[in-house]
Amino acid sequence: MAPIRVLVVDDNALDRKLVTAAIESDPAFAVVGTAPSGWIGLRKVESLQPDVVTLDVEMPDMNGLDALLSLRATAPDLAVVMVSAHTDRGTAAALESLAYGATGYCRKPTDCKGFADAVRTLGDQLLPKIRTALKHGGKQAALGRATAEATPAVTATAASPPAVGVRRLAAGRVEIVAIGVSTGGPNALTEVIPLLPAEFPVPVVITQHMPPMFTRYLAKSLGDKSAMPVREAADGDVVAPGSVWIAPGDYHMELQRVEGELVARLNQGPPENSCRPAVDPMFRSVSRTHGAGVLALVMTGMGQDGTAGARAVREAGGSILAQDEATSVVWGMPGFVVRAGLADEVLPLGEIAAALVRRVQRGRPAGQLQTRSPSSKS
Repeated sequence: MAPIRVLVVDDNALDRKLVTAAIESDPAFAVVGTAPSGWIGLRKVESLQPDVVTLDVEMPDMNGLDALLSLRATAPDLAVVMVSAHTDRGTAAALESLAYGATGYCRKPTDCKGFADAVRTLGDQLLPKIRTALKHGGKQAALGRATAEATPAVTATAASPPAVGVRRLAAGRVEIVAIGVSTGGPNALTEVIPLLPAEFPVPVVITQHMPPMFTRYLAKSLGDKSAMPVREAADGDVVAPGSVWIAPGDYHMELQRVEGELVARLNQGPPENSCRPAVDPMFRSVSRTHGAGVLALVMTGMGQDGTAGARAVREAGGSILAQDEATSVVWGMPGFVVRAGLADEVLPLGEIAAALVRRVQRGRPAGQLQTRSPSSKS
């Protein structure tokens, strides 16, 4: 089989050498070219026709985000992995790139013992990201467009028997919304959280598979667009209605009742489903704290994290929504939930916010809640 062709774009010569060595440590990959700037990278994409591009986030003449936007216009299905430095600015830019169509991100290693150690460390992170990016190409960039063209929701109703993998909605009043998401999550969450109203009467807790620092910027990015405050959780935080809490990178987030208050508890217990934070611990904990009052949502992501936790939610009497395949970057996590028969509704991304509002409205005064316009700020 011919090797996978990679173009490396980075303004730093040593980093180009490092990324090239990390990629070529696997014989399945070949670096067919390098570029010291975004402008040159765009020209080399045209001439070399690579299978995947790695883009440095911070470059002087054309940064990685601008180059990504140009690539998405000219090569919408090209797999692109962003490579960021361990800086606040690099992390924020990498997170923004995911919302504009990057199919993955990776951070440059620090504190390595020599070049060979840096090559191994970067390869362990970067090569799986490239494989994932190749599998899904530019689909994330089209996610926003897909919401307008999405297929109708698969919903179990009293008039018709449930579809395979879908069960009827529980009748209990929702007291907490818990969301699990992974690959494609930053963009998908941007289509949901900012549409929830400021008077949303229950807390929202989110586990997004992300490393440290990225979750802080995800919270800030969502908070800047949302009516509800969005925070990265800290251990001991009181989780109040009308607020959104995101599990920090490298920590599982669980909920506990402490002296009548709902409190976030963080831990660095063993990874579950190869993830920390993982969705399953959060789902299990809210099933204990809220029982039938849980509304769980499983969105786009690889693997099956969330399935075991969704089963705990169901056994406690709660409800479960899943994102549909057409609007998911990866229909792994929601697909496992649906195939396990745990989903109450399977919804396209563009209908999820309205479904959350509709379910939370049930059992409360009529007309109290409405979704917000995507463009509204307050």
